[in-house]
Amino acid sequence: MKPQVPAVDPKRAEAVFEDAKPRYTVQQAKVEANRCLYCHDAPCIKACPTDINIPEFIRKIGTGNVQGAARTILESNVLGTSCARVCPVEVLCVGDCVHNLQGVPPIQIGKLQRFATDAAMDAGWQFFEAGKDTGKSVGLVGAGPASLAAAHRLRRFGHKVTIYEKGNTLGGLNTTGVAPYKLKADASLAEVEWILSIGGIEIVSNVEVPTQLSWAELEKKHDALFLGLGLGADSWLDVPGKQLAGVRGAVDFIAELKAKPVDLSAVKHAVVVGGGNTAIDAVRELLVLKAKKVGALESVTMVYRGTEAGMSGYVHEWAYAKEEGAQVSWQAQPIAFEGKDRVTGLRCTRLDAAKKPIAGTDFTVPADLVLLAVGQAKLGALVAGLAGVKVDKGVIVTDEAGATGRPGVYAGGDCRNGGKEVVNAAGEGRDAAEAIDAFFKAGGRRG
Repeated sequence: MKPQVPAVDPKRAEAVFEDAKPRYTVQQAKVEANRCLYCHDAPCIKACPTDINIPEFIRKIGTGNVQGAARTILESNVLGTSCARVCPVEVLCVGDCVHNLQGVPPIQIGKLQRFATDAAMDAGWQFFEAGKDTGKSVGLVGAGPASLAAAHRLRRFGHKVTIYEKGNTLGGLNTTGVAPYKLKADASLAEVEWILSIGGIEIVSNVEVPTQLSWAELEKKHDALFLGLGLGADSWLDVPGKQLAGVRGAVDFIAELKAKPVDLSAVKHAVVVGGGNTAIDAVRELLVLKAKKVGALESVTMVYRGTEAGMSGYVHEWAYAKEEGAQVSWQAQPIAFEGKDRVTGLRCTRLDAAKKPIAGTDFTVPADLVLLAVGQAKLGALVAGLAGVKVDKGVIVTDEAGATGRPGVYAGGDCRNGGKEVVNAAGEGRDAAEAIDAFFKAGGRRG
């Protein structure tokens, strides 16, 4: 029986967000596809972490073979539907399109991929089926993109798979953490349901590994393990006032607005601390809520200890945020949260070029809500019970195929790469599944 995918609250806050990149019409897709040069040595393929044959699927769209285009995409990346929306194509495939060298707008690869994969989801096209039972079983920890990609590929090989998820939400950050103007929770869950439709993927929810289910117990149940643990809770600033109401982690806040209504009636001034992609996403989301008059929002300010040129967030995303009205304070280091019971302001000091505090430059940014986007905890400590699995700075160490130092144990996604894109997780899950299958065929045994 196909696992049940939980529904989402139709009144959740993200429902007010509009699609930033609407789906192409048939005519738009054909026109764009026919601009492609179908390069033989296509740099766009090399820029894709899942190696999708981009010229091939675009040619199929141009000739009206949308079903074939979708199959080409999903053969390489089973999460091609979500990746079409959330991939930073500007710095991946689109950024490497040869048209950029010719003074011509690059091919809109992400929009073409969405056109094809959305058609597949809408029509319910099934391109893959489970392989003949091999008698082998794989346990996957975490129900995010890496585990889903691995599980789907393992079922195609005929292996039994069970995904263990500590919560009740499937899809990982695709469902709970991606900016809703890119991908809403219901779209993520629809993709999860399509992936699970291959059959034979068992989901065990609300069980935390290794506290509720030990590694030893998992290894007794399965012939191999895949670790798709993701990342942990938001990192915090250890400064006075950190306990005040209204001081929150950005990832936690985003997860809330993607799942249920949020109360911003007491929030006039919102501040986001950080300069990475999570910070920019939080800023843009708050700006949309302000524009939609959700709550009492009047201003949204980003506070970052570095410069605009030195921020780690994508330049194109920050450009959108500025257009949408984001305020910003550069080279500003938070030193305290002000307020009695609830935060009323973020006290900062200016930093010089060497990021040293400049005396006498303290100032306060009004804030009824402060979102901290300064990183997330690494979960490498959770694998302490797996002898041979190495961890470096909280990240699980593997070879290129995802194999750890313990035979039969593989890893992929954020717990392995430290926090990259969905497409990286999809590629790592797929490749680990290939390696697990090879491990079985070679007669490998667990450590």
